[in-house]
Parts: sequence; structure tokens; C-alpha cells
Amino acid sequence: MKKSCEKERERAQTIVLLLLEQYPQAACTLTHESPWELLVGGILASQCTDERVNKVTPVLFERYPDVEHLASANRDDVEDIVRSCGLYKSKAKALVNTSMMILDRFSGQVPRTREELMELPGVGRKIANLILGDAFGFQEIVVDTHCGRISRLLGFTKAESPLKIEQDLLEVVPKDSRTLWGHLMVAHGRAICRARCRMCFSCPIRLHCHYGAALELSYDVGEDDCV
Repeated sequence: MKKSCEKERERAQTIVLLLLEQYPQAACTLTHESPWELLVGGILASQCTDERVNKVTPVLFERYPDVEHLASANRDDVEDIVRSCGLYKSKAKALVNTSMMILDRFSGQVPRTREELMELPGVGRKIANLILGDAFGFQEIVVDTHCGRISRLLGFTKAESPLKIEQDLLEVVPKDSRTLWGHLMVAHGRAICRARCRMCFSCPIRLHCHYGAALELSYDVGEDDCV
């Protein structure tokens, strides 16, 4: 069992190296300049694309440049700005209330522990891990749809629950690459391992992937064909 786990860790390490070569610029796709800006972007990104969020946050931050301004914002005005992100009423409420709580309970600073982050309105484990990893430099795995789906294809987990997926990945992903893992999964999921059209025969990690390695390359399958 121990030997098998070591082999899986080696496979994960190989996958990280190969994907990093493929996507050397893999990083957080939410534009931010501070932990607070990333927190705001993370709340808005729920059931919304990062691309859309990145179009909305410049307008939001121009109107409310810091936590103090957003904490005292008129919620209706915030709703108007974030409307295109979907779920705008609940998101506007979460943004204002989270800003107020940061001022009241955390002296205006975004907290640096998962437990405290998850006390903030609109913040679950995924956003908390995002903040810890990309704002504060801790090594945390963010399990989004790309990460969960591709990690299952790779054979590192069979779980559907984000928490269980995270726990399974913590057993194999190199400790110094946990934050990077999430970014690599997003980059790979958008470019090659797409949900509706996986280009397995163009994939640099196919032979290290349980799903990809099981495929047989027939004479009539081209590199750009979906599987």
C-alpha cells in the first residue's frame, strides 16, 4: 500500500512537471492586487466565469476602492454593478456584509486562516483555499469543476465531493505544488482536456492519465479529434 502511494506521488509529480512545461504561465485567473480584491473576485466568481468577473471588478473597485468603502456601500448600487455576474442580490449582500465583518472583527485585514475566512458571508472552503494559496502563499488545493473532473480522469480520485477530492489529492500532489495544481487543472481544462471535447491524443500527460492511457490510437483518429 505504501509502495503504491509512493508511485502515485511520483506520477503526480511527473504530471505537474509536464503541465508546467505546457502552461508555464499558469496562475490565478482572477485579476487582483490585494487579498481583499481576490476575496471580492472569488465571491463574484461563484457560478460565473473569471473572464466576466474581471470585467466587473474594475468598475466595482473604482467606485469602492477598499474594504471601508464597500462596507458602507448602498447595496442597491453594488447590485447594479455586479448584476452581470449572476446571483447579484446574494453576491452584493455577501460583499457588503463581508467587508463589514472584516472591519469589525479583523481590524480591516482579510483573515489568514481557513476557519476565519469561512466565517465570512459568501466564503466557502474553495474561496478560502483560493485566498490562502494565491493571496498569502500557503499551499492549498482549490477544487473547482476543472480540478475535480480532470483529477478523476487522471485516476487520483473517484469522489464527487470537493472536500473528498481535496483530501485524495493531498495524499499525492507534491506539497510545494498544491496551489499550482489548481491553476494547471484550469489551464489544461480550458486548452486540451475540455469537458465536451477532450483532445486526448494531443495531451502531454495522456500516458500518465488513467483515462488517456486506456485509449487506443486508431488509424482514423487525428490529433485534433475529440474523444
